[in-house]
Amino acid sequence: MKRIVTEEELNRQREYIQEIRSLIADRYTAPLALVDTYGCQQNEADSEKLRGMLREMGYGFTDKEGEADVILINTCAVREHAQQRVLGNVGALVHTKKAHPGQIIGVCGCMVQQPSAAETLRQSYTHVDLVFGPHELYRFPELLLKRLKVKKRVFLAEKSDGVLAEGLPSVRKEGVKAWLPIMQGCNNFCTYCIVPYVRGREMSREPEKVLAEARELIDEGKKEITLLGQNVNSYGANTGTDFPALLKAVSELEGEFILRFMTSHPKDASEELFRVMASSEKIAKHIHLPFQCGSNRVLRAMNRHYTREQYLELVRLLRSYVPDVTITSDVIVGFPGETEEEFEETMTLVREVGFDSLFIFIYSPRVGTPAASLEDPVTHREKVARLQRLTALQDEISLKKMESYVGQSLRVLVDGRDEGGEKYTARTSGNVLVHLEGPEGLVGSFVTAKIEKAESWRLLGRVEE
Repeated sequence: MKRIVTEEELNRQREYIQEIRSLIADRYTAPLALVDTYGCQQNEADSEKLRGMLREMGYGFTDKEGEADVILINTCAVREHAQQRVLGNVGALVHTKKAHPGQIIGVCGCMVQQPSAAETLRQSYTHVDLVFGPHELYRFPELLLKRLKVKKRVFLAEKSDGVLAEGLPSVRKEGVKAWLPIMQGCNNFCTYCIVPYVRGREMSREPEKVLAEARELIDEGKKEITLLGQNVNSYGANTGTDFPALLKAVSELEGEFILRFMTSHPKDASEELFRVMASSEKIAKHIHLPFQCGSNRVLRAMNRHYTREQYLELVRLLRSYVPDVTITSDVIVGFPGETEEEFEETMTLVREVGFDSLFIFIYSPRVGTPAASLEDPVTHREKVARLQRLTALQDEISLKKMESYVGQSLRVLVDGRDEGGEKYTARTSGNVLVHLEGPEGLVGSFVTAKIEKAESWRLLGRVEE
């Protein structure tokens, strides 16, 4: 049953936080915690809350496993590769636990909400002390305190339609960017996707709460705010405010910032959304609009609720309102039963739309989803070959798109330095990466960049004086 966590419940967690703080207060040095995150931006936002609770308990932070008194692995369940990577890294922690017997290792997030994964951790990863799903995140203080006091393993990953907890503390990453969750869960039940089973049903935050948090972020100096939801376009079913209205309200807040959002589901993307995107310079001229496949038969098998023709019409409508919009998308190659002809329909759709970039994945069966039981006669080798063909096509399209920017002057937000520290990194309104040369002290500033060179994944240029 859906529910909102009450203030009484949150106050109990605050009491647990203070009890933990008292337990560790007599230590010579503050204990350290490490929170490692896998998967989507929603997981990143959840990890910020875990760090917020840890900080209030009295923990400092480290990025070294051997130094940590508490390690939390916040997991993803979307693809099998991510799950196997998590399990491999959790398995390696047996060595840090051996060297540091008092270390507490916790695994949380979407992966452990799957009964098979939770049981695997219980049976085969006995050095893991604490396991809890995303619905129990707000109860982390209670669960950690239980482990500290009882010295026994704690497992809590019960089936749930989801909860919404407001007012949890956060420790955000340094920098000019911030994630702002506006909803959680998903009602779409695409046949390949595990998210509705592990994240629960859709629940939207009250618009007043979203606006208040956005104001806080702006006051803190954040310059790029990304509104998050599994399907932001369906925001508001339980609030009376739809997503275009929320987007417009946030864009009207005072301050200099750019507003992004993800992810959009094509079946719910509306003309009003496109109209709002065009109405404000603060709203990024970029949309991530996953189409997944170009074949109508496969789209029906995926339970996507739109056709190829409807998707193409949506793109046409979007570009009529926002001509300079950049469009990115997700594609699944090798969905069970996809024929060569159906894959070619994906290729032709990619040519027709001309995406700025694509995230391309080979279908990954997830236990518990309808697609996992479908007959799948196409070999992995064939799927890899299709992925390579589609990647080559998109690389060609992306390079042409990027080359069109050469010689232009673009407004960008400088958000950091590149790996070598020699150039600035920046993003255009369309979320195009730019590496810049310029004077010191530009991080956090909006500047004009003169584009001098293009590659398939970035632009290079200099700051115009």
